[in-house]
Amino acid sequence: MRTSIATVCLSGTLEEKLHACAAAGFDGVEIFEQDLLVCPLSPEEIRDLAAGLGLSLDLYQPFRDFEGVDGQLLEGNLRRAEAKFALMNRLGIDTMLVCSNVATATIDDDAVAAAQLRRLGELAAGYGIRLAYEALAWGRFVNDFEHAWRIVELADHPNVGTCLDSFHILSRGWDPAGIERIPAAKIFFVQLADAPELSLDVLSWSRHYRVFPGEGAFDLAGFVGHLVRSGYDGPVSLEVFNDVFRQAAVDRTAVDAMRSLTWLSERTSLHLAGRDDAVGAGRMSLATLPGVEEPHAVSFAEVTAGDPEPIRTLLYQLGFTSRGRHRSKQVELMTQNQARVVISTGREPDREAGLSALGLDVADAAAAASRALQLQAVPVPRRSQAGEQVLQAFSAPDGTEIFLCPATAGEPAWAREFGSSAPETAPGTITGIDHVNLSQPWQHFDEAVLFYESTLSLAPRPSEEVPSPMGLVRSQVMRSRSGAVRLALNIAPPVFDGAGDGSGYPQHVAFGCTDIVAVARTAVERGLEFLPIPENYYEDLAARFDLDPALLQTLRELNLLYDRDADGEFLHFYTSTVGNLFFEVVERRPAYEGYGAPNAAVRLASQYRRSRARKAAGSPVR
Repeated sequence: MRTSIATVCLSGTLEEKLHACAAAGFDGVEIFEQDLLVCPLSPEEIRDLAAGLGLSLDLYQPFRDFEGVDGQLLEGNLRRAEAKFALMNRLGIDTMLVCSNVATATIDDDAVAAAQLRRLGELAAGYGIRLAYEALAWGRFVNDFEHAWRIVELADHPNVGTCLDSFHILSRGWDPAGIERIPAAKIFFVQLADAPELSLDVLSWSRHYRVFPGEGAFDLAGFVGHLVRSGYDGPVSLEVFNDVFRQAAVDRTAVDAMRSLTWLSERTSLHLAGRDDAVGAGRMSLATLPGVEEPHAVSFAEVTAGDPEPIRTLLYQLGFTSRGRHRSKQVELMTQNQARVVISTGREPDREAGLSALGLDVADAAAAASRALQLQAVPVPRRSQAGEQVLQAFSAPDGTEIFLCPATAGEPAWAREFGSSAPETAPGTITGIDHVNLSQPWQHFDEAVLFYESTLSLAPRPSEEVPSPMGLVRSQVMRSRSGAVRLALNIAPPVFDGAGDGSGYPQHVAFGCTDIVAVARTAVERGLEFLPIPENYYEDLAARFDLDPALLQTLRELNLLYDRDADGEFLHFYTSTVGNLFFEVVERRPAYEGYGAPNAAVRLASQYRRSRARKAAGSPVR
């Protein structure tokens, strides 16, 4: 697959965009006209810069409102086009995007539109330019790609072909199978964009909410599969209009974009695998990445804190015991059955406590690491001494380090690198890590969703919005099919996130258990400060559910929260927040699969009140 991207997808100057695209590994770019108009470089200098970076200039766009007009306006449009053709020659670009008319068309006649495109093609031929005619989803008379193709057929000119855009096709619900009926030689260009499912007019949806492949709801693997079977082998380019992307760091967005095309290429290959009608049908080469199974479990969570004592105390109150310090690193391991928390003091004595890394059990760590690197994950070096297990690791978009741990039936090898200074104790009822909540920078949320899906085979669940005293918190769970690994990605309201990196919103680790009442009573005996739950919550709980009075009283007494659905019950409680981290303990009875979403607003409001009170008192705990 020859990869390209429109400069309109990215923030920054045209020069910065070209450098970012080259660094991310794109083969070429589309020049969006506005980027050229505001650039101080001459067309020749832009052409030379792209060539020096190893980028082809694949398309000049857009040329708007040409066809379906009266004679006087047509002559003006031809003069306008000829000036652009001369400019494209200076840039070294041989293909121009011609959008179906949305504003000035007055003649709804395919023969007229085709004749006018033929005249434009004749003019373009004199400059060695090809015209890629595209049906905009909101075009006045032409908004269907098959309609646009019929007009191209009528034009019958070698320099007039069509451009296929996934957004304009899929947003209107058109069947992309018709792509295979278009001769590959007449498909001059292809543009891709994904999009979330929204109830908006198609123009607003297009201009503000497109996303990269894998970050929305469109079946782009099926779309590209039709391209492959058509025989198309030209550039596959991203054209994504997104307000957030155009404010985010250009280098990161370019990498996210390239990752999306690599992932889509692999998904298309899997989509076509075993299909008789795909054998030998297409010439487009598709990416092959190391196949990896979804992770089997969360092996550990790592917490970094300048002062580790408050975290150590919280874990002790929940029934954890210390396995001692690592033989060569400044970290301590605390465990309870399969729940493991590594506490690192780090190098910053004033650093607030926060989640810094996750270890995931995988069947083939080497293959998983190779896949992540091919998807442009940033590797994390880890020094290991003789006899210590070498763990592959990479950084997630939010900065969380992901360690790949070889899955084992018993205790993992890395855990045996810690001492065993703790006395023998009862095993406790906490069994493992149930889920982890990771706060995300608002401008990289879509990137994070694609990252966890493409690198770790975690599937996104439908997103939810939860009210808090400071605005809505958006949450999306990334989950393995087995449910053994659950990561909840949260975007907090901007007031929580003054740094713009998600750091203002606390993260948390949730432990699963078999008897939450026993865990809570032990925690009370050990002095745990629970997150307080207001009495109004329990009165509402009694109204919503026909609970046993004794159970309701226990919930009140221990600050436990409760939810129920058709599959079972969910009981949970929260600790107070230390630095930027808190813990949750959950019990699922027997097959409840949610996260107590109706209770999230209660938790957020309670945390908000305590945060304000703690800050007023000057305490680091909130």
